[in-house]
Amino acid sequence: MASNYNNSNKMEVPQAKDAMDRFKTEVASELGVNLKSGYNGDLTSREAGSIGGEMVRRMIKKQEEQMK
Repeated sequence: MASNYNNSNKMEVPQAKDAMDRFKTEVASELGVNLKSGYNGDLTSREAGSIGGEMVRRMIKKQEEQMK
C-alpha cells in the first residue's frame, strides 16, 4: 500500500534548515526555554508553543517591515 503521508515539517528550501534551527535556538534562549540539540520531547506544550509562536510573530513583523 502506497503511503500518502504528508510531512508538514518538511522544509521547502532544505538549505534553510540550519538557519531555522539557529533562529529557533535564539528564540528559545530569549524566552528562557532550555532547548537542546536533537530531541526535545521533554518540553511542555506551552514551552514548545511559545517558541513557535514567537518565531511566527517575528517572521510576520519582518515581512511587514519589508513591505513598507
